[in-house]
Amino acid sequence: MTISPNKKIYFASDQHLGAPTPELSFPREQKFVAWLDEVKKDAECLFLLGDLFDFWFEYKTVVPKGFVRVLGKLAEIRDSGIPIYFFVGNHDLWMSDYFEKELNIPVYHDNQEYEFNGKKFLIGHGDGKGPGDKGYKRMKKVFTSPFSKWLYRWLHPDIGMKLAQYLSVKNKLISGEADVKFLGEDNEWLVQYSKRKLETQHYDYLVFGHRHLPMIIKVGDNSEYVNLGDWIGYFTYGVFDGEKFELKEYQSATPHK
Repeated sequence: MTISPNKKIYFASDQHLGAPTPELSFPREQKFVAWLDEVKKDAECLFLLGDLFDFWFEYKTVVPKGFVRVLGKLAEIRDSGIPIYFFVGNHDLWMSDYFEKELNIPVYHDNQEYEFNGKKFLIGHGDGKGPGDKGYKRMKKVFTSPFSKWLYRWLHPDIGMKLAQYLSVKNKLISGEADVKFLGEDNEWLVQYSKRKLETQHYDYLVFGHRHLPMIIKVGDNSEYVNLGDWIGYFTYGVFDGEKFELKEYQSATPHK
């Protein structure tokens, strides 16, 4: 894809809307919607790299209550002709076809490759990649199995939502979250994963979320690993202008309730 003149590609991840409670996350939702409203002015396309919600499960006829403002803004952006790509994270890995049918936003459950202005990108959420984290990887296989999802749908939505929200916050094995601090390149699993991917394929940028820590790390002669940070403590996002990739902080004041 060739980026149009004066256009940019935007990336954001890990908003965790709904956490720790809908009331407390509401100002963050307002802030994210304000950011969406700004970037739509010059966006070539928009990548959302997972964990937009702290919990999401799609029954056949029911989706989680709330998030009207962000869903409405995404619909507005998509209806204006700007492509949006959504990658499920470990908190919204139960996403099915709601975004595709209602918002015309494709949903991906694994990494995807893209090329923009001759630069090659590998893009994904990042959970369960790289060495280690075996407990979470086993848990993810259980939670994403068709049988598990079928079984869970038999719970009444009020019960299923409450149980999942509790586990999402309390159980770190399920959430797959670690402390938000830099562990050093040798212990950053996504850094190691990126270096391994570069052994067989060149990428200029390997862009992920999941770690909640904004960072750009050189992992090859012409390759950079990027983690987008989050919208809980950092409010960071990525932007590619056709030549270089940058991480920026959205500094607009949080709207009043």
